[in-house]
Amino acid sequence: MRAIDRFRLDGQVAVVTGGGGGLGAAGALALAEAGADIALIARNRMKLEAAAAAIEQAGRRALIVEADVSDEASINGAADAVKAAFGRTDILFNNAGITNPQPLMEIAVDDFRRLLDTNVTGAFLTIRAFAPMMTAASYGRVVNMGSILSARGMANRAAYSASKAALANLGRAAAFEFGGNGITVNTLGATVIVTDLNRELVRTQPQLYDAIVRRTALGRLGEIDDLMGALLFLASPAANFVTGQLLFVDGGYTAG
Repeated sequence: MRAIDRFRLDGQVAVVTGGGGGLGAAGALALAEAGADIALIARNRMKLEAAAAAIEQAGRRALIVEADVSDEASINGAADAVKAAFGRTDILFNNAGITNPQPLMEIAVDDFRRLLDTNVTGAFLTIRAFAPMMTAASYGRVVNMGSILSARGMANRAAYSASKAALANLGRAAAFEFGGNGITVNTLGATVIVTDLNRELVRTQPQLYDAIVRRTALGRLGEIDDLMGALLFLASPAANFVTGQLLFVDGGYTAG
């Protein structure tokens, strides 16, 4: 196989949680353009339909599954739906996540728990739901959507930082548990990626984001396209010998 062909995903099925918009929809489309059929999982059907239309325009099949990743019965039902439609899962992009930027002393306990339920428990339940299909095939790729805060702290992001650090270590532990079955588990450590959802936040909090830019070697925030190459690498046969890693895609933020 030529080196470039190892990045192709032809004949594979990728599951993308939080696949209705932003990074999820972009990641799903990138995986589709590399040849994979896509199962999109989220709670907002309208957004899922828009993402599915883009995938179908790229010539791949798209399955819409409305599910809540933090609910065990819901995500197990999603796995059943994917198995019924495609018969397999080769790639899982654990992208679903939320944030709640508040000081540690002010965030409500219920809000803290809800964030952890989505960002950590949701990834845990999703891996458990889809791993059996990968194990049966002795092949799989799990890519978790982490953050620079998987390894760094930041004021007013205690809950989010805790969740993303936990997600990275969940990935490391899972890499050992599934490695014997040909399944790799890695985490993307992204910097602030400018999306439609946070563009206004970036505009209205210039001091915070200017500080991030000043610390970033490349001198800017991330764009969605900046993340797609790393996602495709970790999701592809090109990353056969890469597992248990936190791969920073941060313009050099964590280098200093």
